[in-house]
This record gives sequence, structure tokens and C-alpha cells, in this order.
Amino acid sequence: MDVEESRTDRPRVGQTASRSRLVTRRDIELFTEISGDRNPLHYDADVAARSRFGGIVVQGGVTTAVLNAVVAEDLPGPGSVFLQLDLRFLAPVRPGDVITGTVEVTSARADKPITGLDVQVARDDGVVAVSGTAVCWTEALEPTP
Repeated sequence: MDVEESRTDRPRVGQTASRSRLVTRRDIELFTEISGDRNPLHYDADVAARSRFGGIVVQGGVTTAVLNAVVAEDLPGPGSVFLQLDLRFLAPVRPGDVITGTVEVTSARADKPITGLDVQVARDDGVVAVSGTAVCWTEALEPTP
């Protein structure tokens, strides 16, 4: 986690957080188990090589999952869920890429635990693979006894 500014009870405009992870072929397999997505672009090297992507690409759900982790674990933090996501998929992610999901707070309501975010996922070569916006609700969680 990389939270640029210390957390307060409520997120503040301009606050950022990010997480990175290595994407593997196993991620493709696991996502297929839960989604049923067996698109040849994710599995068939010959088919994928002839596509506009030039090789195997991971499912979008694998790529954007790092954003779920940032939102739920870092900013806005535990108890947070997406109310809305608007994403643009700009470049492929492949097994072996290290991706970094980053969120930046663009709005934080004072009357409700609702936070607006700019979100992005970038590959380790600096290319932005996904860009967009999100709205999150953060449930106040009771401490575990």
C-alpha cells in the first residue's frame, strides 16, 4: 500500500493509494473458474497472436481486481464497496506483467460515507491499461470483539 497522505476518518480530496501485483496464467485460470470466461484470447496462443493484441491477454476482471483491493483495503478502506464504476480499457495486460492500481479521491460527501475516485491500472512499463472513475460507499464497521 502507498497512501500519500495519512488517513482520517473520512477520505479527503487529493488523497491517493495504490497496490501492485504480478499477473500470472494462474490468475486467468482462477478467473475462468468463477466467471466461465474461456475466450481463446486468454488461452490459445496462436489465436491470440493473430489478434489485434498480438498475444495472450488476461481478462478485464483480473486486471481491474487490483482496484477492488485498493478500495477495500486502503482508500476509502475497510467496509468500502463500489456503487458505480466507469472504466475504459486502453491496453492489454499479459501474464508476467506487474500492474499497479491507483485511486485518487475526487470528492467526499460530508453527509454520507460516499467517495468519488479517479481510478487507473498501469502496467510496469508505464502504460495505462485501464482508466476511469468510481463511486464508493464505506460502511462503518464495528470492531470485532
